[in-house]
Amino acid sequence: MADRQADNAGRARSNTRVVGWCLASVVGMFAFGFALVPLYDVFCEITGINGKTGGRYQTTEVAAVDESRTVTVQFLASNGPGMSWTFRPVVRSVQVHPGEPTTVNFYAENPTTEAMVGQAVPSLSPSEGTLYFHKTECFCFNQQPLEAGESTEMPLIFIVDRDLPEHITKLTLSYTLYDQSKQPAVSDNARKATTTIDNG
Repeated sequence: MADRQADNAGRARSNTRVVGWCLASVVGMFAFGFALVPLYDVFCEITGINGKTGGRYQTTEVAAVDESRTVTVQFLASNGPGMSWTFRPVVRSVQVHPGEPTTVNFYAENPTTEAMVGQAVPSLSPSEGTLYFHKTECFCFNQQPLEAGESTEMPLIFIVDRDLPEHITKLTLSYTLYDQSKQPAVSDNARKATTTIDNG
């Protein structure tokens, strides 16, 4: 009888350990799943995979302009789900020389009867070009508030790197505009304080 009780107690302890390990594994998988999204974003920003462009490009060097080469940069704009603004590039494409700062504008209009806040999210194709496309100023760095019926032109200043691979002759920069009216505003300075990645 004593042996049977001891055997049962041993099995109970073993079962408890197995259940504990299973619960820990489930919790670990959930935690990994939540961590995977920001880790993927960081990975994409560093490598340029998935067309994600980096943040503000800063340099103290004055790059020489390669006037022997011309690259076409095309601009696209679209609205995210539920976003009712008019949003478009002022020019559809430009011809640039690598190393030369270029300024273009995007037009946004809030046709509704309420004040709204928009946030533009960029992507670039081909994705290989993201490592060579540098934004020195961009409306996408900050949320854009517009009053009812208000419109604005939003500037983008960029540089195509001289080291852009020779086989890339065209880049397409796409922006998707999302409604952030119910979200707390996040300034460019706040973004800098929460990230150490700013590789353009």
